[in-house]
Amino acid sequence: MNRKVKSELSEWIRTLVIGIVFVLVFRSMVAQAYQIPSGSMEPTLLVGDYIFINKMVYGPEIDIHIGKHELLHHRFPGFRKPKPGDIIVFRYPVDPTKDFIKRCVAVEGQTVQVKDKVLYVDGKRRNEPYVTHVDEHDIPAGQYPRDNFGPIVVPKDCIFMMGDNRDNSLDSRFWGPLPVSLVRGKTIFRYFSWDGHHWPLLSQIFRPIR
Repeated sequence: MNRKVKSELSEWIRTLVIGIVFVLVFRSMVAQAYQIPSGSMEPTLLVGDYIFINKMVYGPEIDIHIGKHELLHHRFPGFRKPKPGDIIVFRYPVDPTKDFIKRCVAVEGQTVQVKDKVLYVDGKRRNEPYVTHVDEHDIPAGQYPRDNFGPIVVPKDCIFMMGDNRDNSLDSRFWGPLPVSLVRGKTIFRYFSWDGHHWPLLSQIFRPIR
Protein backbone atom coordinates (compact mmCIF):
# COMPACT_ATOMS: atom_id res chain seq x y z
CA MET A 1 0.00 0.00 0.00
CA ASN A 2 1.58 3.29 -1.10
CA ARG A 3 1.82 6.41 1.03
CA LYS A 4 -1.05 8.21 -0.72
CA VAL A 5 -3.48 5.34 -0.19
CA LYS A 6 -2.40 5.01 3.46
CA SER A 7 -2.93 8.74 3.97
CA GLU A 8 -6.40 8.64 2.40
CA LEU A 9 -7.37 5.57 4.44
CA SER A 10 -6.12 7.19 7.64
CA GLU A 11 -8.09 10.36 6.87
CA TRP A 12 -11.24 8.32 6.13
CA ILE A 13 -10.93 6.38 9.42
CA ARG A 14 -10.31 9.59 11.38
CA THR A 15 -13.36 11.24 9.82
CA LEU A 16 -15.49 8.17 10.59
CA VAL A 17 -14.35 8.05 14.21
CA ILE A 18 -15.01 11.77 14.69
CA GLY A 19 -18.47 11.34 13.17
CA ILE A 20 -19.32 8.41 15.44
CA VAL A 21 -18.10 10.26 18.54
CA PHE A 22 -20.13 13.34 17.57
CA VAL A 23 -23.30 11.27 17.11
CA LEU A 24 -22.80 9.49 20.44
CA VAL A 25 -22.15 12.73 22.31
CA PHE A 26 -25.12 14.47 20.64
CA ARG A 27 -27.40 11.51 21.43
CA SER A 28 -26.24 11.30 25.05
CA MET A 29 -26.16 14.97 25.94
CA VAL A 30 -28.22 17.09 23.54
CA ALA A 31 -31.18 15.36 21.88
CA GLN A 32 -32.42 11.86 21.13
CA ALA A 33 -35.13 10.29 18.98
CA TYR A 34 -37.81 7.95 20.34
CA GLN A 35 -40.75 6.04 18.94
CA ILE A 36 -43.98 5.87 20.96
CA PRO A 37 -44.71 2.15 21.54
CA SER A 38 -48.01 2.30 23.46
CA GLY A 39 -51.23 4.26 23.77
CA SER A 40 -50.70 5.50 27.33
CA MET A 41 -50.25 9.11 26.17
CA GLU A 42 -53.15 9.20 23.69
CA PRO A 43 -54.53 11.43 22.33
CA THR A 44 -51.47 13.68 22.84
CA LEU A 45 -49.04 11.11 21.42
CA LEU A 46 -50.11 8.21 19.21
CA VAL A 47 -48.61 4.76 18.76
CA GLY A 48 -46.03 5.15 15.99
CA ASP A 49 -45.23 8.81 16.66
CA TYR A 50 -41.51 9.55 16.36
CA ILE A 51 -40.36 12.29 18.71
CA PHE A 52 -37.24 14.20 19.70
CA ILE A 53 -36.43 14.94 23.33
CA ASN A 54 -34.30 17.81 24.62
CA LYS A 55 -31.70 16.52 27.09
CA MET A 56 -30.18 19.92 27.82
CA VAL A 57 -33.16 21.47 29.59
CA TYR A 58 -32.98 19.29 32.73
CA GLY A 59 -29.25 18.66 32.47
CA PRO A 60 -27.35 16.52 29.93
CA GLU A 61 -26.02 13.23 31.18
CA ILE A 62 -23.31 10.71 30.48
CA ASP A 63 -24.95 7.30 30.65
CA ILE A 64 -22.91 4.23 29.73
CA HIS A 65 -24.36 0.75 30.17
CA ILE A 66 -23.50 -2.76 29.13
CA GLY A 67 -26.73 -4.69 29.27
CA LYS A 68 -28.25 -3.99 32.69
CA HIS A 69 -24.90 -2.99 34.21
CA GLU A 70 -24.25 0.73 34.61
CA LEU A 71 -20.61 1.60 33.96
CA LEU A 72 -20.84 5.38 34.23
CA HIS A 73 -23.57 7.90 34.94
CA HIS A 74 -23.19 11.61 35.55
CA ARG A 75 -25.70 14.44 35.12
CA PHE A 76 -24.58 17.99 34.40
CA PRO A 77 -26.50 21.08 35.55
CA GLY A 78 -29.59 21.93 33.50
CA PHE A 79 -31.52 25.09 32.72
CA ARG A 80 -34.45 24.20 34.99
CA LYS A 81 -36.17 21.39 36.86
CA PRO A 82 -39.19 19.47 35.53
CA LYS A 83 -42.49 21.24 36.09
CA PRO A 84 -46.16 20.23 35.86
CA GLY A 85 -47.27 19.89 32.25
CA ASP A 86 -43.90 18.73 30.90
CA ILE A 87 -43.99 15.52 28.85
CA ILE A 88 -40.89 13.60 29.87
CA VAL A 89 -38.99 10.49 28.80
CA PHE A 90 -37.48 8.68 31.79
CA ARG A 91 -36.07 5.36 32.92
CA TYR A 92 -38.80 3.09 34.26
CA PRO A 93 -38.05 2.80 38.02
CA VAL A 94 -38.99 -0.88 38.14
CA ASP A 95 -36.64 -1.68 35.23
CA PRO A 96 -34.24 1.18 34.37
CA THR A 97 -33.28 -0.52 31.10
CA LYS A 98 -36.70 0.49 29.75
CA ASP A 99 -37.76 4.05 28.85
CA PHE A 100 -41.25 5.38 29.59
CA ILE A 101 -42.93 8.62 28.57
CA LYS A 102 -45.55 10.37 30.73
CA ARG A 103 -46.66 13.84 31.78
CA CYS A 104 -45.42 15.47 34.97
CA VAL A 105 -48.46 16.47 37.05
CA ALA A 106 -46.80 17.47 40.33
CA VAL A 107 -43.38 18.17 41.82
CA GLU A 108 -41.74 17.75 45.21
CA GLY A 109 -43.78 19.08 48.13
CA GLN A 110 -47.09 19.02 46.28
CA THR A 111 -49.99 16.83 47.39
CA VAL A 112 -51.49 14.54 44.77
CA GLN A 113 -54.90 12.92 44.92
CA VAL A 114 -57.18 11.25 42.37
CA LYS A 115 -60.90 11.14 43.24
CA ASP A 116 -63.33 9.45 40.87
CA LYS A 117 -60.84 9.82 37.97
CA VAL A 118 -60.28 13.54 38.67
CA LEU A 119 -56.78 14.79 39.55
CA TYR A 120 -56.32 17.20 42.46
CA VAL A 121 -53.02 18.88 43.28
CA ASP A 122 -52.75 20.67 46.63
CA GLY A 123 -56.50 20.23 47.00
CA LYS A 124 -57.36 22.00 43.74
CA ARG A 125 -58.86 20.28 40.73
CA ARG A 126 -56.37 20.30 37.86
CA ASN A 127 -57.60 21.52 34.48
CA GLU A 128 -56.44 18.86 32.01
CA PRO A 129 -58.02 19.27 28.55
CA TYR A 130 -55.54 16.76 27.08
CA VAL A 131 -56.73 13.84 29.26
CA THR A 132 -58.98 11.07 27.98
CA HIS A 133 -60.89 8.25 29.71
CA VAL A 134 -61.81 5.11 27.81
CA ASP A 135 -63.55 3.26 30.66
CA GLU A 136 -66.65 4.69 32.31
CA HIS A 137 -66.31 2.27 35.24
CA ASP A 138 -65.04 3.94 38.43
CA ILE A 139 -62.99 1.54 40.55
CA PRO A 140 -63.51 2.23 44.28
CA ALA A 141 -60.66 3.33 46.54
CA GLY A 142 -58.74 0.47 48.12
CA GLN A 143 -59.33 -1.96 45.28
CA TYR A 144 -57.07 -0.47 42.60
CA PRO A 145 -55.31 2.92 42.44
CA ARG A 146 -56.35 3.85 38.90
CA ASP A 147 -59.45 5.95 39.65
CA ASN A 148 -58.99 6.76 43.35
CA PHE A 149 -55.55 7.38 44.74
CA GLY A 150 -53.87 9.19 47.61
CA PRO A 151 -53.51 11.76 48.88
CA ILE A 152 -49.71 11.60 49.01
CA VAL A 153 -47.02 14.28 49.22
CA VAL A 154 -44.40 14.05 46.46
CA PRO A 155 -41.02 13.45 48.16
CA LYS A 156 -37.93 15.59 47.72
CA ASP A 157 -36.15 15.24 44.37
CA CYS A 158 -39.14 13.41 42.89
CA ILE A 159 -41.97 14.18 40.48
CA PHE A 160 -45.36 12.55 39.93
CA MET A 161 -45.98 11.17 36.44
CA MET A 162 -49.28 10.23 34.76
CA GLY A 163 -50.30 9.23 31.25
CA ASP A 164 -52.88 11.30 29.38
CA ASN A 165 -54.81 8.10 28.64
CA ARG A 166 -55.70 7.80 32.32
CA ASP A 167 -57.52 4.46 32.16
CA ASN A 168 -54.67 2.79 30.28
CA SER A 169 -51.42 4.02 31.78
CA LEU A 170 -48.88 2.38 34.08
CA ASP A 171 -47.64 5.43 35.97
CA SER A 172 -46.90 6.90 39.41
CA ARG A 173 -50.26 5.76 40.73
CA PHE A 174 -48.88 2.22 40.54
CA TRP A 175 -45.10 2.48 41.04
CA GLY A 176 -44.82 5.73 43.01
CA PRO A 177 -43.18 9.13 42.50
CA LEU A 178 -40.32 9.25 40.00
CA PRO A 179 -36.81 10.21 41.19
CA VAL A 180 -35.61 13.13 39.09
CA SER A 181 -32.31 11.29 38.61
CA LEU A 182 -34.13 8.91 36.23
CA VAL A 183 -35.30 11.68 33.89
CA ARG A 184 -33.83 11.57 30.37
CA GLY A 185 -35.31 14.63 28.70
CA LYS A 186 -38.28 16.78 27.73
CA THR A 187 -40.31 16.05 24.60
CA ILE A 188 -39.93 18.87 22.06
CA PHE A 189 -41.57 17.80 18.78
CA ARG A 190 -42.67 14.87 16.63
CA TYR A 191 -40.91 14.46 13.31
CA PHE A 192 -42.83 11.49 11.89
CA SER A 193 -45.89 9.38 12.64
CA TRP A 194 -46.48 5.85 11.37
CA ASP A 195 -47.81 2.82 13.24
CA GLY A 196 -46.40 0.37 10.70
CA HIS A 197 -49.79 -0.66 9.33
CA HIS A 198 -51.51 2.39 7.87
CA TRP A 199 -50.39 5.38 5.83
CA PRO A 200 -48.07 7.82 7.66
CA LEU A 201 -50.10 10.44 9.52
CA LEU A 202 -48.89 13.60 7.82
CA SER A 203 -51.18 15.73 10.00
CA GLN A 204 -49.15 14.65 13.06
CA ILE A 205 -45.76 15.69 11.69
CA PHE A 206 -44.23 18.74 13.42
CA ARG A 207 -47.38 19.33 15.46
CA PRO A 208 -46.55 21.01 18.79
CA ILE A 209 -46.59 18.60 21.72
CA ARG A 210 -48.35 20.06 24.76
